Amino acid sequence: MSTQNLLVELFVEELPPKALRKLGEAFSSLLADSLKAQGLAANDAIVTSFASPRRLAVQVANVASQAADKSVSQKLMPVAVGLDANGQATPALLKKLASLGADASAVPSLKRVPDGKAEALFFDSVQPGVALATGLQKALEETLARLPIPKVMAYQLADGWDTVNFVRPAHKLVALHGTDVVDVSVLGLKAGRETLGHRFEAKVDTVVVKNADAYAEQLEREGAVIASFADRRAEISLQLRAAAEKVGGGVHPVQDEALLDEVTGLVERPNVLVGEFEEAFLAVPQECLILTMKANQKYFPLLDANGKLSNKFLITSNIRPADPSAVIEGNERVVRPRLSDAKFFFDQDRKKTLASRIESLAKVVYHNKLGSQGERVERVRAIARGIAEKLGVDVTQADTAAQLAKADLVTDMVGEFPELQGIMGGYYAKHDGLGDTVADAIEDHYKPRFAGDALPRNQVGVVVALADKLETLVGMFGIGQIPTGDKDPFALRRHALGVIRMLIERDLPLSLDALLKDAAMAFGAQITDASAALSDFIFDRLAGNLREQGYSAQEVDAVVSQRPERLGDLAKRLAAVRAFAALPEAASLAAANKRVGNILKKVEGEVPTTISNALLKEAAEQALSEALASIAPKADAAFAAGDYTSSLQALAALRTPVDAFFEGVMVNADDVALRNNRLALLAQLYAAMNRVADLSKLSA
Repeated sequence: MSTQNLLVELFVEELPPKALRKLGEAFSSLLADSLKAQGLAANDAIVTSFASPRRLAVQVANVASQAADKSVSQKLMPVAVGLDANGQATPALLKKLASLGADASAVPSLKRVPDGKAEALFFDSVQPGVALATGLQKALEETLARLPIPKVMAYQLADGWDTVNFVRPAHKLVALHGTDVVDVSVLGLKAGRETLGHRFEAKVDTVVVKNADAYAEQLEREGAVIASFADRRAEISLQLRAAAEKVGGGVHPVQDEALLDEVTGLVERPNVLVGEFEEAFLAVPQECLILTMKANQKYFPLLDANGKLSNKFLITSNIRPADPSAVIEGNERVVRPRLSDAKFFFDQDRKKTLASRIESLAKVVYHNKLGSQGERVERVRAIARGIAEKLGVDVTQADTAAQLAKADLVTDMVGEFPELQGIMGGYYAKHDGLGDTVADAIEDHYKPRFAGDALPRNQVGVVVALADKLETLVGMFGIGQIPTGDKDPFALRRHALGVIRMLIERDLPLSLDALLKDAAMAFGAQITDASAALSDFIFDRLAGNLREQGYSAQEVDAVVSQRPERLGDLAKRLAAVRAFAALPEAASLAAANKRVGNILKKVEGEVPTTISNALLKEAAEQALSEALASIAPKADAAFAAGDYTSSLQALAALRTPVDAFFEGVMVNADDVALRNNRLALLAQLYAAMNRVADLSKLSA
């Protein structure tokens, strides 16, 4: 049974550039996985993916021409059903064997295997290995059915009758096992060895692929196409750096991985060139210029060492003419109107103040159940004022920033480029003479916008950002718009993490429950109370975030389950729990704490809290009471000082009296007074042990 490398290529019309990387990876992995599952390729077979604007391809190493035969043991039915009292095959068994291509002669060779409380009959057979053509046909069909296609299109085949569905019309199919064409077909195409190269720069009209191993080299040499997405991406990166160095002045191309992927999906033979525009455009905020160059033209703007935009940019062309001047001039001519539009929007917007635009927000719908953006602004203002008062932040500045934060939504620039909301508000606020504090707060109130994003620069910005995110969370939960599964259309998970980060990283002396309650008051009767569900949602996000930071599930559960009022000291609590867990007394005390908690949960009515020394009859309970009276004040003092590690470590001395108590004292005594006194002692012990964290969570 021979093995050779297998090549499969599907040649299509231009694929969606933003989706090309995922399509290429999925095409190669799905097809290879199917071949492996059918025994045609080894599980560790080397898989090489190719994806260019007009092709999806894969090379799988050492694929067999036919899979090896496979022994199969198949359960038929219970013995009591398959054999009669005399041990002869029943009609049901014979019918089942016939469906498998066997007859009564196979009955003596059937195996009787215990299956639960009874025995079952098993039929052993040899399943012939699948031929490559059959297996590859199946793999291709499965692969195309499972590709992550953004949008399927229907098109007619050449016969004019049949219609097929795919991401783009497909025109050629290559399937080579070594040098041999594999007889498969898909999307109305029969496999061969011919493909096409670059639209303009291929050296031949048709690239006739000699064998599976020659594909990439032959396509680049004859077809002027770098077939590998990864190689083409690396080549673009290399050329971008080289072009920037050639420009000089310490400039570098803007870092944007998504743009680099998209450009890689647009070109088959990259050629990076340098263009420039008039310096007068640099008077426009650079975010506007950068965005229009990236989004509309797929250019890489050049920034200096300080991150300031230069008037030069990098073009990734798909052709390599001897004289590129025409290509450069054409791109410079195309970008100029785009930059002029940005300048026009900027100039027009500054003719009106942000304050004069507030009234227009009443006409912008926020949500049909929550009203307009104008109504939303008033709620954010109310929440922001409350937070500012608690933090001692200038209430007037916080109120002004909250009032104007959404005003740029009705500007021409943000209407054209929604990604600039907040950023343009900051520029326009400075133009209106509102000062850096308010302007920066307006720009920053969306932060953090994604994982790793910076927090707002000043306290006013933190106040408005908190208010904005809390309004969204409370409002959406209040109307039942709760994220489910992967669906989170209002980015509530991101908003929750933003609130968490600001409370923790800025160590704000704010209670999360109080914040949620105050935010809900801004809505009045417009929403239902969903504070409990929202609190659970936020703490779930917090727990997940802490686990991602490297804390164990037990450490996180011990701290988060206590729902600490102030999130800013979580790091200290977690460090204290980790230090406590390393103590030799930790396991015993955690187990005892869990036991105490279970005892107290079973108490009907209120748990007694007052201890009578006269009722401490046993030596063990006397010793525990004395130890608790001595140790608890030390632990409490350390807790009050914020020294959570010392607070927990002080409790380690309780191990011996706690162990002795449970060995020698019956808590549920028949005498009610005695029982209540012991419950009170345990309640005080439980309270002392769980101020920093729920130590029972550390118990295995």
